[in-house]
Amino acid sequence: MPKPNKQRIIARNRKARFDYAFDRFFEAGIALEGWEVKSLRAGKANLTDSYVIMENGEAFLKGLRIDPLASASTHVEPDAERARKLLLHNHELGQIYSATQTKGRTCIALSIYWRAHLVKCEIGLAVGRKKVDKRNLLRERETKREQERTLRSR
Repeated sequence: MPKPNKQRIIARNRKARFDYAFDRFFEAGIALEGWEVKSLRAGKANLTDSYVIMENGEAFLKGLRIDPLASASTHVEPDAERARKLLLHNHELGQIYSATQTKGRTCIALSIYWRAHLVKCEIGLAVGRKKVDKRNLLRERETKREQERTLRSR
């Protein structure tokens, strides 16, 4: 799966890569309303604590917060934290459903970005990391930084 351009990213869930170990990634479309697209163009999205749930064979993104613009239409009552339907192929839905039925596995939203004129969401199947694993990850990052510093100074 190609990585999204850095300029085109709307929101990113940075803490998810620290809290979870990912083994499978999917790209999904999101069913949005007009006011939500306008808010996303203004960068008013927050992915923190967002996750994917399966209901009736469909995937929904919960926890995504899209704040409405002040100039939103008066005849629409915006719900900033509504569940948004994810647009995936049937075989991908099956893979996500079977993986999330396993104990300790979950599906987390990692980023929202523009692909041409469409809004896409990168989601990943994850296993939660233990506190010890998080400490080891921090230690590895720190040693990698130290090595890079020493190479630059030479």
